[in-house]
Amino acid sequence: MAAPKDVHVRICNQEIVKFDLEVKALIQDIGDCSGPLSALTELNTKVKEKFQQLRHRIQELEQSAKEQDKESEKQVLLQEVENHKKQMLSNQTSWRRANLTCKIAIDNLEKAELLQGGDLFRQRKTAKESLAQTSSAITESLMGISRMMSQQVQQSEEAMQTLVNSSRTILDANEEFKSMSGTIQLGRKLITKYNRRELTDKLLIFLALALFLATVLYIVKKRLFPFL
Repeated sequence: MAAPKDVHVRICNQEIVKFDLEVKALIQDIGDCSGPLSALTELNTKVKEKFQQLRHRIQELEQSAKEQDKESEKQVLLQEVENHKKQMLSNQTSWRRANLTCKIAIDNLEKAELLQGGDLFRQRKTAKESLAQTSSAITESLMGISRMMSQQVQQSEEAMQTLVNSSRTILDANEEFKSMSGTIQLGRKLITKYNRRELTDKLLIFLALALFLATVLYIVKKRLFPFL
């Protein structure tokens, strides 16, 4: 079972990826936005909220990295934090460029509307609808990528748990082999001791038999040859 710290780190990474994709989708919407200015303001408000959530999650991941017991794991997480910060700065740069592009587009459209009147309005509406469809497709694609990455993280966690279980099984088998080795050594000592005891018993039996035969010979000698 994964430790609470590992679960928190995994959740932080998933949330960071999610917010990063949502920020990119909103920046794309801003770049494609052709007005009005209120629509741009609404999109910028959403981007600010997502950046705030993203920044908060990165700070949580950094705090978790500092709380790691192993120095190697701590350095890996701190490197991930640094990469997330660089990505967030890149998104902020893209955000500013998208705003500039959108404002230029809005200004150009407003000037064109003054010159062309109603025809341009209809063209603008059609272009806006097309851009909205494209933006929706891009957003759906990004969310699909987010779901796929979440699944990959889950699969990685399951693979890690399998490796941990396999390691435990190997350690248990090693302990059993050590126990069996001790039992075999004890059996070997007992067999050696038994062999020595058997040799001693044979020697004692031989000596007893020799003594018995000597006694018998002595008695026979006294009975048959008493004068000797």
